[in-house]
Amino acid sequence: MSISVPSSLPSPFPSSLPADPRALSRLLGGTDGLSVWPRSARPEAAGDVSVGGVSLAEAADRFGTPLYVLDEQEVRARCRAYRTTFPDADIVYAAKAFLCRAIVHWMQEEGLGLDVCSAGELALAVTTGFPPEKIVMHGNAKSPEDLRTALRLGVGRIVVDSASEIARLAAFTPAGARQKVMVRVVPGVAAGGHAKVRTGTDDQKFGLSITDGSAQHAVTRILDQPHLELVGLHCHIGSQVDSVKPYVAAVRRMVGLMARIRDHHGVSLPQLNIGGGHAIAYRPGEESLNVGVLAGRVRAELEEGCARARLTVPRLTLEPGRAIIGPAGVAVYRVLAVKRTGQHVFVAVDGGMSDNPRPALYGVRYAPRLIGRPSAAPPRLVAVVGRHCEAGDVLAEDVALPGDIHPGDLLAVPAAGAYHLSMASGYNLVGRPPVVAVADGLARTLVRRESLDDMSRRDIGL
Repeated sequence: MSISVPSSLPSPFPSSLPADPRALSRLLGGTDGLSVWPRSARPEAAGDVSVGGVSLAEAADRFGTPLYVLDEQEVRARCRAYRTTFPDADIVYAAKAFLCRAIVHWMQEEGLGLDVCSAGELALAVTTGFPPEKIVMHGNAKSPEDLRTALRLGVGRIVVDSASEIARLAAFTPAGARQKVMVRVVPGVAAGGHAKVRTGTDDQKFGLSITDGSAQHAVTRILDQPHLELVGLHCHIGSQVDSVKPYVAAVRRMVGLMARIRDHHGVSLPQLNIGGGHAIAYRPGEESLNVGVLAGRVRAELEEGCARARLTVPRLTLEPGRAIIGPAGVAVYRVLAVKRTGQHVFVAVDGGMSDNPRPALYGVRYAPRLIGRPSAAPPRLVAVVGRHCEAGDVLAEDVALPGDIHPGDLLAVPAAGAYHLSMASGYNLVGRPPVVAVADGLARTLVRRESLDDMSRRDIGL
């Protein structure tokens, strides 16, 4: 199977994607020192690296640090690759990975839907011009405000996550209207890169279980509500999933449940959403999910399972977030201090857990790179740490950096587009970094740096 990518926009992908899994993996990752960087990344003179034709060192001088650089063409190309790989499915971008007005525009222009988890994300999308009928709302504990906002703005689908939510939705839906809903099902499939991001089993907060009958009970209750229209089932098995097998197992169980719903209620559900969670590589040599193989295996399982159960094949929905935005981002920091404590060398930078909490939350590891100057010094193992008042504020442990690294140097951290700024905090009142988009040698600010004045405005009490 050859997967063509539309050519109306320059792309870091070639005009066709190879069907061979190893070749596709090489395309999405690569094997050189910039393998986990955006495809446009190029080593430049004097030890610099450019992304989207923009020097990162020059960007740091112009916009300051910490700085997040986002390769627009990489984002768009990954959107197109998903749409081409899954031509008969709805691709819905998981906004929780990172959302701003420019991202909303890019997703709309590339033909993707949006998956939001709050009235805030929803309002940002709709006020930017995104069509609400292409939005899916999630959340294990949606507030009354979330639900009322979703109904008022005409969200396309609301994913029901609890029995109490059914009653609220039924009560809030205006007379004469019908809201399309899906049931989030726990399929009993364990997958994900860390225990805290595994969402497909019964021992976590999301969804309604097949095993104890909660999912089936929710289906019955929804079908009894005249203001709610059950259009399908939803599942999400976890994040940073690098194997296709758990998705195939989840599809098999979801098709089985759809067949039982048909047999018990006489209803054939037209949609199946299998979530996202597709793994990316954060360091050279790490595995990412092969999306081409995923498409073939999921489609085969869905068609064969529906044929056995005599079901009409439902329309598939996928919700990639990290796999679209993560590899497109690079974080740039400036070194503030270098010191040895015992047997350890600590390289402290001007950001940290306030703009990237993932190492503290999940123990994830990155591959920082010295940029902006050449160095012939032998490498040494160091810990790159943040500026915050926590011993756990460590951005990268046991990484090899040139032995002559010193204050004033610049470090760039690739694969930084997802779950950094979307989870950023105001810890120590440092202020969140700006986001700059790069493309064709030009850089422009998408989100400006958060100032002390921005933070002070909320503090109104004396």
